[in-house]
Amino acid sequence: MCGIVGYIGHRDAYPIIIKGLQRLEYRGYDSAGVSLFDGENIHLAKTKGKVEDLKNKAETTIPIKGKLGLGHTRWATHGVPNDVNSHPHYSNSGDLVIIHNGIIENYESIKQALIKRGYSFESDTDTEVLINLIEEVKKKEGVKLGKAVQIALNQVVGAYAIAVFDKNKPDEIVVAKLGSPLAIGIGENEYFIASDASPFIEFTNNAVYLEDEEMAIVRIGKEIKLRKIKDDAIAYPNIMELQLNLEEIEKGGYDHFMLKEIYEQPKAIMDTYRGRLLADKGIIKMAGIDQNLEKFLNANRIIIVACGTSWHAGLVAEYIFEDMARIPVEVEYASEFRYRNPVITENDVLIAISQSGETADTLAAIKLAKEKGAFVFGVCNVVGSSIARETHAGAYTHAGPEIGVASTKAFTTQITVLSLIALKLAQDKGTLSQSKFHEYLTELEAVPAKVEKALLSNPLVEEISETYKDSANCLYLGRGYNFPVALEGALKLKEISYIHAEGYPAAEMKHGPIALIDEQMPVVVIATKKGHYEKVVSNIQEIKSRKGRIIAIVTEGDQSVKELADHVIEVPETSESLSPLLTTIPLQLLSYHIAVMRGCNVDQPRNLAKSVTVE
Repeated sequence: MCGIVGYIGHRDAYPIIIKGLQRLEYRGYDSAGVSLFDGENIHLAKTKGKVEDLKNKAETTIPIKGKLGLGHTRWATHGVPNDVNSHPHYSNSGDLVIIHNGIIENYESIKQALIKRGYSFESDTDTEVLINLIEEVKKKEGVKLGKAVQIALNQVVGAYAIAVFDKNKPDEIVVAKLGSPLAIGIGENEYFIASDASPFIEFTNNAVYLEDEEMAIVRIGKEIKLRKIKDDAIAYPNIMELQLNLEEIEKGGYDHFMLKEIYEQPKAIMDTYRGRLLADKGIIKMAGIDQNLEKFLNANRIIIVACGTSWHAGLVAEYIFEDMARIPVEVEYASEFRYRNPVITENDVLIAISQSGETADTLAAIKLAKEKGAFVFGVCNVVGSSIARETHAGAYTHAGPEIGVASTKAFTTQITVLSLIALKLAQDKGTLSQSKFHEYLTELEAVPAKVEKALLSNPLVEEISETYKDSANCLYLGRGYNFPVALEGALKLKEISYIHAEGYPAAEMKHGPIALIDEQMPVVVIATKKGHYEKVVSNIQEIKSRKGRIIAIVTEGDQSVKELADHVIEVPETSESLSPLLTTIPLQLLSYHIAVMRGCNVDQPRNLAKSVTVE
């Protein structure tokens, strides 16, 4: 969950590394560090805090020169966030330097063995243990750095993306990957190393994404040398042309990435169905589905595995698949899935959902399902990510880079992809009439314009936010398709504003949560015209009679709820199955404005990171 950046070439490394770390700060931001080699000495600066704090420290304490450097922004696992535990880490000799994303699970036993051999440790990290293990192997076996890294990694258990250099071999960096992402940018007589391509996109469009259990040696003036860690077999790099552009990873005039990404949703949804949805012809084209149609049509059930916001998208998909395609669906937390000895058969289809495509728990679920013979389909946003490579087939969401830690356009584009899949299967199974099928296609095609209209509620939502910014708790209620939206709305509020919030099925309110309702409790109720409307109105009346403060999300023109609610936010009318794409918009804006008013760091909420690459 940390961000790593490296550079070796003809440019000054420091500005590349600092800017790269700022772009990767969504991956972790409790501490940061940089090491630079000027041809003779290694200069190291690291600190608790943000990359900006590192920049201030580095520019006042070390020479910021050198054509080789490593940088790191941290999400703490082993050891609290402080200067000492920050990366990069030295070996005991001071010759080797490492940055690391991941967890070495057996670090303690290795550490004790190294202590017995005379090694000492300054930090509490597993990473310092790894660099000293590499040094011990290098000395004991009398091998070069690359071979020492390979031997050491065969002794560790866990996940890693690492970059290592030896000051005695200043023309090379050794990198390796297992579980955590790592990209190598290839320039003219220069190499860039990063957790994703964003740190080097203005310098090169050519990149190699390491596969699990691969390592590479990058040398000035030479081609990448790629090998398998387990057996030392030669591997051949697959050089990809990046589709990312610089504008997509900048704020573009918005105060925060989250707000930018909320407003990008009309385009993101359109980009997601572009080329797939041909409403005028009554066709859905999805290569990953078309080529594996029988797997889906003959499935006994679909198992959806995901975490966080992606899990909520999976819950919406459960309603859609069962309603339209009449295929049984189970939605599982990926983090729990493999630990309960699940029953998986060859007749099951597993759909894995992840924005980053690197979520460790979801990857573990994929591997288990494949071992059991299930067909595995991935839904993710990042081209070339681990989930895209590990699954049998899949579909990209085409949301574009999502930098804000709290997912917004990931949620709506995941629902869009899953809706397309469900409609495609329903058409082929004959569980939807042709007229209903065409109606859904037309409705889905109209969603981006309706999201644009829903975004016009922003000034009203900001006004409502001012009223409730100091609340201690908040309830979110929804029914049917909008129950997962209630869960997602609550998650957004708590993760960026730190207000305790819970989402419930509206009918469950009277089975416990109603005890919490008083005049201090804001209750957000999703009460659109389609789907159990009268029952939700009854729930609102129950809240009102107990003096709860009601914020209602309603369909345009609604009158009944207006008479009961303290605040009403309207969204355009659409079919019930697509309503989550609209009702989530004001909830995203509500959490955003409340967080801003509370002085919270919206894009980098405390203790969180964007890409959860550790279990």
